[in-house]
Amino acid sequence: MSLFQALIMALLQGATELFPVSSLGHAVVLPSLLHWSYDLHDPTFLPFLVMLHMGTSVALLIFFWQDWLALCKGAFGAFGHRIQLESLHILWLICLATVPAVIIGGLFEHWLRSVFGSASSAALFLFLNGVLLLVVEKLRGSVVRKDVRYLASLTSRDALFIGVFQCFAFFPGLSRSGATICGGLLRGLHHDAAARFSFLMAQPVIIAATVREAFKMRHTPIDPGQMHIALLAAVVSGVTALASTALLMRYFRRHDSWAMSPFAWYCMVVGGSAFLIFHFAG
Repeated sequence: MSLFQALIMALLQGATELFPVSSLGHAVVLPSLLHWSYDLHDPTFLPFLVMLHMGTSVALLIFFWQDWLALCKGAFGAFGHRIQLESLHILWLICLATVPAVIIGGLFEHWLRSVFGSASSAALFLFLNGVLLLVVEKLRGSVVRKDVRYLASLTSRDALFIGVFQCFAFFPGLSRSGATICGGLLRGLHHDAAARFSFLMAQPVIIAATVREAFKMRHTPIDPGQMHIALLAAVVSGVTALASTALLMRYFRRHDSWAMSPFAWYCMVVGGSAFLIFHFAG
């Protein structure tokens, strides 16, 4: 992988990991459209993936450090009994919401991505990701409550519901953040609360993925030149992810009534166009 390709992939990862437009789908579709020759499943590509995920994880930790600190201090009783119960409840919800992805991912992730990991399939699922965002945006008007629903008001059933939506991301082209935000919207959260819960959920998921990929590469020979490129890409990915998170949280607060629609149309246009290109080119 060249430095130019690495930087483009890092920018793509940093933006699309948190934007509801599927980082994996873009990572499959874009190289195929540009006829880049490297193999995303090549073991030598693992160090690059690990560093990209690490950059994204650090960015999320930096942006939400106050949330995590408040949750941890609250859980230990620093702000009184009521806040302690709320903090423990939110931490429980975050843990519970990851359970479906752990189970489904452990059983079917490799099979799903081997069957649907082609560029054509990723483009189709990217289009369907847009459909999902648009449909949920339309449906939420009938389920969202008039009063603002906060994270602490979610139940265990709500967390599992959102966690099941997270499993959609095992199909390349369906966005993890988009799916979990959709799940939150359907449980009555506003966009900013749904996005916050989605990003808090993402922290342990991305860390777990990074650790798993790092474990896989324990016997993989690492080229020093490629490692330097991976380190630079991690910095670019992290900075991009940090800026993307700040932009998204502000955007969701200001455009609660239609926030997912632009991303939906983007996914449908890009995914549909790429699918047609792959179909007719093949």
